[in-house]
Amino acid sequence: MIKKLIYIAGPTGIGKTSLSILIAKRLKTEILSCDSRQIYKEMSIGTGVPSIEEQQGIKHHFIHNKSIHKLYDAYKFEKEGLILLKKLFKKHDKVVMVGGSGLYAKALIEGLDEIPEVGLKSINSVKEIYKKKGLKGLQLELKERDPIYYKTVDLKNHRRLIRALEVCKSTQKPYSSFLKKSNGVRFFKCKTLLLKMNREKLYNRINHRVDKMISLGLIEEAKSLYPYKEMGALQTVGYKELFDHFERKTDIKETIELIKKNTRNYAKRQLTWFNKIESISVETNKLNQTIGQIIEKLN
Repeated sequence: MIKKLIYIAGPTGIGKTSLSILIAKRLKTEILSCDSRQIYKEMSIGTGVPSIEEQQGIKHHFIHNKSIHKLYDAYKFEKEGLILLKKLFKKHDKVVMVGGSGLYAKALIEGLDEIPEVGLKSINSVKEIYKKKGLKGLQLELKERDPIYYKTVDLKNHRRLIRALEVCKSTQKPYSSFLKKSNGVRFFKCKTLLLKMNREKLYNRINHRVDKMISLGLIEEAKSLYPYKEMGALQTVGYKELFDHFERKTDIKETIELIKKNTRNYAKRQLTWFNKIESISVETNKLNQTIGQIIEKLN
């Protein structure tokens, strides 16, 4: 029998976690998280990690099992995820994967280009460019070092610019020279369920979600992480705005509104990514009536 990975995709705040648990219960299987922030054990409230109660006895993997003090990325996730899936598929015909980090999902489902590891010297050098010259500085540096990648990359995505420049500096080669079409052969098939929701409703859910995080102690959690604010894992919506607040750049009311706004913008980017992949679209307002039909589509 062909093993299947069921990927529950969708923007932040849409309800992926609850659906993934519902499906995992029906299939009597386990859940693998592909969230690039929930993986860190120091980050709980701001990343929306499901509590033990919310997990409802379903075994979850790749949440709270890495530290922000160690570099981790989609390439490492791909390798570790494949090892884990081989073990899980010995016990289950289907495994559920859930999360909004499109690159992590792509890494496991299709495979990524093999990009060399970079040294700390290159990481610090690029970090210094960003600190002193901002996004524009990264763009100009990339245009000079790798004009090919410069023409295709999202120039507003500072993380991708930083990653490319780290590789350029570390290897003395253009980042684009390492990019090939991935041809990762997988031992499983993947079906993607893409959750969809009216945009206004989604934005309202996001706003309420941020308010809930604040009430649960997000400010205190961010304070405990403030000494490590330069770390890549903490360049995350919900934390970076609070770090600015601690430095008296914004008042608390403005900070909370910024978190909401930036989370909504992040959801927009996620939707753009997910709308490009082959998937079965599921309207969230019909979940109660169609959960049985969804399970049938997965067979």
